[in-house]
Amino acid sequence: MESTENTQAKSPVLLYTEQTPNPESLKFVTNRMLFRGTADFREEDLAREWSPLATELFALPYVKGVYISNNFVTVTKEFNYGWEDIMLKLKDFIKKYVEEEKEIVTEGFAEAMLKIEAERGAGYEYSDEDAEIVNRVRDLIDTYVKPAVEMDGGNIEFKSYDKGTVCVVMQGSCSGCPSSTVTLKAGIEGMLKRMIPEVKEVVSEMG
Repeated sequence: MESTENTQAKSPVLLYTEQTPNPESLKFVTNRMLFRGTADFREEDLAREWSPLATELFALPYVKGVYISNNFVTVTKEFNYGWEDIMLKLKDFIKKYVEEEKEIVTEGFAEAMLKIEAERGAGYEYSDEDAEIVNRVRDLIDTYVKPAVEMDGGNIEFKSYDKGTVCVVMQGSCSGCPSSTVTLKAGIEGMLKRMIPEVKEVVSEMG
């Protein structure tokens, strides 16, 4: 006889789409935890190394980028395809993949990315006397900016601070999104300048 564990029916995988501010990116939200953290795949090479799901998505001709975080996948499409032609295909594909409980992101990815960041110096580019300002900047980004950006299927990471300029990295749907510049300047820069007088401007580079 089957064990009770196997006979308990799992709740069905639900999946719906959400628009993001970037017309080329769409957020596919599930009722499953896919990956705790953020996994941003712009290139197929990185996907092949660390994410079986992203690798399979990149095999589709219309997928340009894959971003996986918590319970959603943000897919950035090639601009010469319309969502009306590919959205249902992607929805079915992701739903089936999650239902089959296949590996989403390979274990060790987060640690490997931290190591790469440390080697690149991301997040460490500031002088000792600026450490207090940096801690306040990071705290504000983590508390106020990240949750809002995540709702749009993207992510933002602090990169560096120098003479009043905060540099951040935009990921997921935020990367290459026309409205992310507006968000950055009007929203994030405005808030940081109000809360931390030392901050003069916020600039971004695409992650």
